Amino acid sequence: MKLTRSLWLAIALGLAGCGTPAAVENQPLGAVAGARPQVVEPAVGTQSQIVTPSDPVGDPSAHAPSLTDVRHELQLELVAVQVTDATYVDPLQYVDHWERTDQGVDANLPVGAPILAPSRVKILAVEPDWYAGQPLIYWELLDGPDAGKVQYVAEEITDLAPPGSILQQGQAIARYAASGTGIEFGWSTIDGVTLARVQGGYEEGQITPAGRSMRAWLNALGANAGPDF
Repeated sequence: MKLTRSLWLAIALGLAGCGTPAAVENQPLGAVAGARPQVVEPAVGTQSQIVTPSDPVGDPSAHAPSLTDVRHELQLELVAVQVTDATYVDPLQYVDHWERTDQGVDANLPVGAPILAPSRVKILAVEPDWYAGQPLIYWELLDGPDAGKVQYVAEEITDLAPPGSILQQGQAIARYAASGTGIEFGWSTIDGVTLARVQGGYEEGQITPAGRSMRAWLNALGANAGPDF
């Protein structure tokens, strides 16, 4: 007597339930039917297996940015601002000796004297070892005819305002330190590189268009910074 397909299937399932070694894709049917999901807890100190997909999505050579890079990018986030008719205050009103023009304008102040926010500003970032172990701090102007532009002060400074903070006009961005190489005040780019270097061709001590622009800007505020020298 011929057995129907359904009858054969019933017999196979019955045998599998009794432990008979029926097979599914070369695996004992009993092992397949009796499988149970398991949660495998990794042992402490055991590194998980690294799985590399055979068909990566996107650029297979791309790497995620480091946490330092991510934080840096967040610090560099500019505020969307519009030019206004607000006026600036002289940020270097405590200077007691003006020096040369180079990337910016060099000057000296009494120890502890503040470098003031010319307007409302956002501190973008600090470079702790910009020159001879001395820092640079740069910020965005949020008001006035130069709103959106970036300035910096560097070298003999301490008590720097923290990155990301917004200061009101006249608040201290930093203070003149007890020792160092004087300060330099100038125009910057959003990544902390001086505008003079971005414009190219700068050599140590060279008078640059960016430096001249900053001295003129300070003089317009009544800083009495004198001519380029």
